Amino acid sequence: MFHSLIRNMMYRFFFLGIIFSFNLIVGYAADVNILDFGANVDSDNNAPYIQKAIEHCASTGGGYVNVPAGTFVSGTIFLRSNVHLRLHVNAVIKGSVNRTDYRKFEDSAEVRPGFPCPYAFIIAVDIENASIVGDGTIDGQGEHENFGGNTAAHHLDKSRPYLIRFIRCRNMTMKGVSLINSASWTFHIDDCDGVTVKGIRILAHVRHNNDGIDIESKNVLISDCLIDCEDDAICFKSRPDKITENVVITNCILSSNCNAIKFGSESYGGYRNIAISNCVIRKPTGNWRTTMLTGWNDEKRMSFTGIALEVVDGGFMDQIVISNITMRDIQTPLFVRLGIMNTETAGSLRNVIISGVTAYNKSQSLITSSITGIPGHYVENVTLRDFIFYYVGGASTEDATRPVPENEKKHPDNFMFGYTLPSYGLYVRHVRNLTIENFQCYALQSDPRPAFIFDDVHNLWLNNFQTSSPSGDQPLIRLIQSSDIYISGFRTPQTTIPLFLQATGEQCKNISIDRNDFTKVSKVVDCDPSLKKQINLSTPKQ
Repeated sequence: MFHSLIRNMMYRFFFLGIIFSFNLIVGYAADVNILDFGANVDSDNNAPYIQKAIEHCASTGGGYVNVPAGTFVSGTIFLRSNVHLRLHVNAVIKGSVNRTDYRKFEDSAEVRPGFPCPYAFIIAVDIENASIVGDGTIDGQGEHENFGGNTAAHHLDKSRPYLIRFIRCRNMTMKGVSLINSASWTFHIDDCDGVTVKGIRILAHVRHNNDGIDIESKNVLISDCLIDCEDDAICFKSRPDKITENVVITNCILSSNCNAIKFGSESYGGYRNIAISNCVIRKPTGNWRTTMLTGWNDEKRMSFTGIALEVVDGGFMDQIVISNITMRDIQTPLFVRLGIMNTETAGSLRNVIISGVTAYNKSQSLITSSITGIPGHYVENVTLRDFIFYYVGGASTEDATRPVPENEKKHPDNFMFGYTLPSYGLYVRHVRNLTIENFQCYALQSDPRPAFIFDDVHNLWLNNFQTSSPSGDQPLIRLIQSSDIYISGFRTPQTTIPLFLQATGEQCKNISIDRNDFTKVSKVVDCDPSLKKQINLSTPKQ
């Protein structure tokens, strides 16, 4: 029996050894080095050699294609399923400066509206379980003169290649690498299901349209990234037949000469079930975007908007949660827009919660944060909670009463209504079911504008708020054609407020003012005599 036991153990170890050896052989066969397939630092296009390594790796069941230390110039590279492109420390893959070295992601590819180019440097299309990982760098060399000049006229150049595109892929990963100097968008996640992006660095300030990460996919997780780019840092898009949904973005540092966090303006389909949290927005390192749009020399390095939610192409936005965001050196902290730029029928924008936001505005422009729909089409069910906004202030008396155009079909940007708005804290128009709680906004210079303007706003709860006092005779809050308003928990500032609330328009009704501190308020309400019966003024808070 003892000999039988020994014999069984020997058989078991023998078969285990065969399995181990087989796995070892397969592993070494799959994991390859691009140098073994002809790649070298002296070549002006290593694409054939890198592609050969990828194809070999894929044919043996997948594994790692290793890029060692050194700089390798290449044209378009296609990833394959189960292949992981790994860039080692000091490894650099540089995009060729010869445009003929770039290929479309498929022969029938067309340029859709809003998309600069169907070409890219590294492309993954219709594959799964692949990745780009490591500590190296992918450099698009987009600053080269072959990709055009740095003027506004080149903004519409449709032949500049993306740096990286994932198209119709599943279970993809991007981790650790640096992506720099793209000739167009940096990283486009297009119609994919299941993408994880972790710990990457994006630096792109060499061209207009230098977006950071563009997302029109589902089941996407982005975390721990540093993005510093000329155009939008993180941008959500949605084509007519696709919904961008189930996306989490967290723990990122974002810089942009345009918008740090943006939804749109390509919003044909919809956005749903998206959470963004724990992000810092800071000054970008690039400095030429604003020469194209504003010409103000001291605003060359500044984000237009920290958070921009835009639906203007007939799509929808639903279930968006944004929390714990801090930002500096921006023109406008928050911009929410429902419009009809590219459609005759408005979409919908509803069920949005934004909380825990602190922001320091720094701008010659006086572009207030805003939430706006259009006549007959309302932004709905929005909650703003735990906000602290500091604005430069310094507007004129004329700014406090300036009419605001609807601009229903205008491209959505924070400056679409002009370079000033008639309130310094928050401008709201065409909105239903709005909750604002624990909201603080302060003008750092004397400013005559109201802190809040609510125009055609219905079912508003404004609770527990503190503001600077307008410097002139304007009200702290202006209501225009608004109803079902509940205002409570106002904390008086150090300076006297001449007027707390002004209500105008025959649609104003059901206005309750309850438990506020009016210690330094000279006059609580100003309205037409016909509206007095619509205002319920309760006992001030003691």
